[in-house]
Amino acid sequence: MELKLLEAKFLFASEANHMGKRLLSRSFSNLQASCCGGALAMASYSRTSRDMHLSVRAVGSIAQDKLSTENYSIHINGLKPASSPHSCELRVLDAYGDEYDGVVVDPDKLPAEVNLFASMLRLSLRQWKIEGKKGIWLKLPSELSEFVPIAVKEGFQYHHAERGYVMLTYWIPDGPCMLPANASHQVGVGGFVVNDKNEVLVVQEKYCPPTCHGLWKLPTGFILESEEIFAGAVREVKEETGIDTEFMEVIAFRHVHNVAFQKSDLFFICMLKPLSTRIVVDDFEIEAAKWMPLEEFVEQPLIQGDSMFKKIIDICVARLGQRYCGLSTHQVISKFDGKQSSLYYNVVDPRDSNCQAS
Repeated sequence: MELKLLEAKFLFASEANHMGKRLLSRSFSNLQASCCGGALAMASYSRTSRDMHLSVRAVGSIAQDKLSTENYSIHINGLKPASSPHSCELRVLDAYGDEYDGVVVDPDKLPAEVNLFASMLRLSLRQWKIEGKKGIWLKLPSELSEFVPIAVKEGFQYHHAERGYVMLTYWIPDGPCMLPANASHQVGVGGFVVNDKNEVLVVQEKYCPPTCHGLWKLPTGFILESEEIFAGAVREVKEETGIDTEFMEVIAFRHVHNVAFQKSDLFFICMLKPLSTRIVVDDFEIEAAKWMPLEEFVEQPLIQGDSMFKKIIDICVARLGQRYCGLSTHQVISKFDGKQSSLYYNVVDPRDSNCQAS
């Protein structure tokens, strides 16, 4: 098949070739994608002898009051099209603008067909460039994973991935990309729980490094997505030991870098008040759990031999002796985003008999 580009102002020759092939391969059946108020590229053909002319009219704009058009035609020799003309419509991908003059593509309204997605993506990028857009966010669900190499080929970069999708980004302006990077931290919590017998709740994990084998440690874990630090500490203690607790304070937190997959780690030590005493061990993660005398816990060789562990326990013991005050949580609402937040801070109040720092 000989393809000759006669006029091209909006689409590249490769796209026109692709559209022509698709029209022919489907016997010029109607290949219409419904227009949802975005840009269109409308194609039709006319027949002359054994030749065919494919005319494409591209209409591009997200804003309805700023439509622009470009035209080109393709001459395909030696082919006999169907007896009646049909049209092929392309449109800009469904999307909405963000507060930074960027574009967020709607993942629920992506086309289902690979070639159609490729054509629509190219058309969309050109239109967004004309409109002066900046960052493009493209979320592709797992069931459309075949779209990923197409987007990467067009210049999109990987941003992050979750269980059900991969997020890609595209920065349009010249100069360095100003889009925020992927999350840089993971957040862990540990529960320091002491009963009225001065016993601390401790566990031994089933799966741990050889250096920690035999160590009795505080219940720990990672907080979940959209979970508060204090809620994560209470949940982890309950899951690993079956003990119900009430959050009191954040005693201290540790910050370390290049932990898992080069991410940084924030680990919060939380003081919790026990509300029950009967231990029910999580057999999946925990080898054993018990109430251990505080003195015996502190004297473990691994804790005494590790400066960080020892300092954490020293702070916890100081808090029990009312020689140190932790950070309690307070719910506040900011006018910047109108959302409720948890603000952790220390309030020295003479009426608080449990917090008398010297």
